Amino acid sequence: MAVESLFNRPVCVQVRCQGCDERRLNVRVNIELLSVSNPVHKKDLAVRLTDDADPFFLYNLVISEEDFQSLKSQQGLLVDFSAFPQKFIDLLQQCIQEQNKDIPRFLLQLVSSAPVLDHTPVSLNVVETNPFKHLTHLSLKFLPGNDTEIKKFLASCLKCLKEDKTTLEEKLRKTEEDLTRQLSYTQQNLSEKSRELDKLKNEWTSYTTTLTSKHTQEMTNEKERALQAQAQYQQQHEQQKKELENLHQKSIQQLQNRLSELEVINKELTERRYKGDSTVRELKAKLSGLEDECQRAKQEVLSLRRENTTLDAECHEKEKLINQLQTRVAVLEQEIKDKDQLVVRTKEVLDATQEQKAILEETTEKKQSHVEKLESTIKSLSAELLKANEIIKKLQGDLKNLMNKLKLKNTVTIQQEKLLAEKEERIQKEQRELQEMGQSLHKKEQEVCKLQEQLETTVQKLEESKQLLKTNENVITWLNKQMNEMQMGKKLETAAGAHGGVRTAISPQTMPDRPFFPSSGISHLISPPYAFQNFPEPVHNKSVTSQSAVPKASPFDFSALLVLQIQLSKTNRCWDVQTVTASGHPANKENGGSLGLESKYLKKKDDSIPLRGLSQNTLSSEYLKPYQPVPKAAGTPPSAYFPG
Repeated sequence: MAVESLFNRPVCVQVRCQGCDERRLNVRVNIELLSVSNPVHKKDLAVRLTDDADPFFLYNLVISEEDFQSLKSQQGLLVDFSAFPQKFIDLLQQCIQEQNKDIPRFLLQLVSSAPVLDHTPVSLNVVETNPFKHLTHLSLKFLPGNDTEIKKFLASCLKCLKEDKTTLEEKLRKTEEDLTRQLSYTQQNLSEKSRELDKLKNEWTSYTTTLTSKHTQEMTNEKERALQAQAQYQQQHEQQKKELENLHQKSIQQLQNRLSELEVINKELTERRYKGDSTVRELKAKLSGLEDECQRAKQEVLSLRRENTTLDAECHEKEKLINQLQTRVAVLEQEIKDKDQLVVRTKEVLDATQEQKAILEETTEKKQSHVEKLESTIKSLSAELLKANEIIKKLQGDLKNLMNKLKLKNTVTIQQEKLLAEKEERIQKEQRELQEMGQSLHKKEQEVCKLQEQLETTVQKLEESKQLLKTNENVITWLNKQMNEMQMGKKLETAAGAHGGVRTAISPQTMPDRPFFPSSGISHLISPPYAFQNFPEPVHNKSVTSQSAVPKASPFDFSALLVLQIQLSKTNRCWDVQTVTASGHPANKENGGSLGLESKYLKKKDDSIPLRGLSQNTLSSEYLKPYQPVPKAAGTPPSAYFPG
């Protein structure tokens, strides 16, 4: 039999007997692993509880592998027999760590059913305390030792003590021998060291006498030098002291003067602060009053601005009416011919837009029909779901009835179990069908959402096409207006040429409105068509003008305008600059300076479309609105309304 000691330490145990107060006791816990190889290899765990103060206190527990299996099933242990001793030792060590605390977390309890621990079985509990309850991790039942076991235990204790005594006696004898050897060795060393000490003392005395004589002479010399240096230092110190006193007095006077000045400044500043506080209060009161007045003034300004905007609008409308009435008289005949051409082009654009509109309407009708179909399918699915719910409720009622019948009739259990199994299969099938229906419903809802999004996009496209139609109509009206104004300009030119060959200047009041096209790449205003007129020239320049005859440009024909601008730039080198004022205003700088557009704005782009048939891609919708001139104030020059 092989014995392996695993644990042997005293542990503080809480003893609980029936009808007695709890008390603490130091118990030695000895855990040994007994392995037997004859005739079968077996391992047993032996646990012994003893008290060092009471030799008759003995409790034993031997756990075999079979006993451990029953203990494991009873107490719900999760550890095998091989790992159980180590886990039990870990619990004991945690109890040892917590035993000195006031409220220990882990406790060892020795519980007995008898009033006194006197040859009665005892249970050792490893308890963990928490705020809710006491948890017993392990409970082991110990049996008290009988006379033979106690005698064996005492004999083993005596044997251990005797062994300890013999070992201690051997150690004592060895230590005595070592100490006697060390004593003899130290005594010899001491005698040698004492002799050396006597020699060193004699040498030291002779050396000290020679040193004292030398030091006395050096001391006298150093004292004389120190007295001389002291006298010199005293003189220097007195001089420095006088200088520092003078400097100190001067600095005190300066600081006093500065203090008086600062006091005066402080008084002035305090007075200013009080005055400032009073002024701040007054200003705050004024500010509150001014804020009220400002709010009233703002309200008045807003009302006046509204009135001003209404008046400006009225004035602008009246000016428009005047300009229109003046231009319509001369342009009505030419307008009909030009309008016919424009109507043909606009019809083409309108046909294209109507075709797009028809296609969009067809797509919307299809989408609506598809949405209606989906709604009908959703309704049918919801009806089927309701039917499935009713079937499930009926099946649940059947189940309840079957359960009641089971309790009453025990004889027909086998048949009812079969019926129940069939019903459960039906319920599972119905539930699967329900889940499939829910998934299909979810898919249909997603499809409906997608269709709604497509509907919204189609509606947005419809609105955009409507807006494009409106912008095209605005462009057409604006082009009609520009052509009317061009015809007026030509007629006025012919009338002016008949009155003596004087170069005419158009006043700002009669100038037509000019459009602004940022989206088409033109970053400046297009000059009106009468800027490219064939002005009459002096007599001495007839030879030049005959060579460079100015061609008549059709409305917004940019290639012709380019040729016209080059020829006009050649002829302007020879012409004398003539300025004719109209109604007290200076001549238009635009007609004398850069005639028409620059060449960089007249280059043909791949994605551009001629201005004759303006499409929806050429101009953005926000810039295709007809130009509304700003209402004129009295005495304002034309350059303010027409920037170069």
